[in-house]
Formats: sequence, C-alpha cells, structure tokens
Amino acid sequence: MAKENKAKKAAEKIGKVKFITEFKAFISRGNVLDMAVGMIVGSAFTAIITALVNKVLMPALGMLTGGIDFKDLKIVLKEAVLDLEGADPTVVLTPEVAIGYGEFLAAIINFFLIAISVFILIKVIGSFKRKKVEEPAPVEEPKPDPQIELLTEIRDLLKGENAAEEKEAETV
Repeated sequence: MAKENKAKKAAEKIGKVKFITEFKAFISRGNVLDMAVGMIVGSAFTAIITALVNKVLMPALGMLTGGIDFKDLKIVLKEAVLDLEGADPTVVLTPEVAIGYGEFLAAIINFFLIAISVFILIKVIGSFKRKKVEEPAPVEEPKPDPQIELLTEIRDLLKGENAAEEKEAETV
C-alpha cells in the first residue's frame, strides 16, 4: 500500500511538472504574447471609444435632437410601485420594468466606431505591406541545373566532332 501511494504521488508530481513545462512552452511562443498584447491594447482602445461615445457623441447628438438624453430612452413595460400611503411617498416598493433601448443605441454606435477604427488600421497596415511588395529586389536569372549544363557541353562537343567528321568525308 505504501509503495502504491508513493508511486501514485510520484506520477502526479511528474504529470504536474510536465504540465508546467508544456504551459511555459505555450506561453513563451510569440503568437501567444502578441495576442496578449493585442488584448490589452484592445481593451484600452475600447475604453477610449466608449468614453468618446458616452461623453462626447451622445451628448452632442442629444443636443441636436432637442435635448434628448439617449440613456433615458426606454419603453416602460410596468410602472414602478411607490409607497403612497407611507410617510415618504418617494419610496419605491417595486421598481419599474423597462427596455432601455437608448443604451442599446449607444452600444451600437460604440461598436461601429470600433469597427471603423479597426478597418482603417488594417487598411493603413495593408498599404505599408503593399509598398514593401512594390519595391522588389533586382531579379537574377536562375542558374540552370548543373546536370543540364553538363549535358549541353556534351551535346556541343558531339556536334563539333560530327561536323569535323563530315568535313573530312567531304574532302576525301
């Protein structure tokens, strides 16, 4: 029993070490690190766009539409129940049930701004790559295969011998 427990613990320890080693190899790959950096930059970028939509665009759009605050746009399904009989009539017994489509509109605008920004970023990066491709290095003529060169020399030598034999035959 004691030997079986020791063997089991040793196997578990080896399994953990193998898992840790594989995890280190996975994390140290360039693609995973690039993805992590992209996630961090993306979340920061999302925060910037969200602030732009909520603090700049939506108030300006609200002002253009006659002072409407888009966050307050909603469809009330059930009114709130107030405590009218109690000491304080502003106490809410049951909150209202509403569909807040104004915040949904803000989220849609937020999404489109992020999508447009990413599209423009990809286009700019693509134009940099195209400029690199448009400037190709001078093209060298490929060297023929050494076997083909050797066969060509042999052919030329045989032609030369045949031509010499034909001249000899004509002179005789």
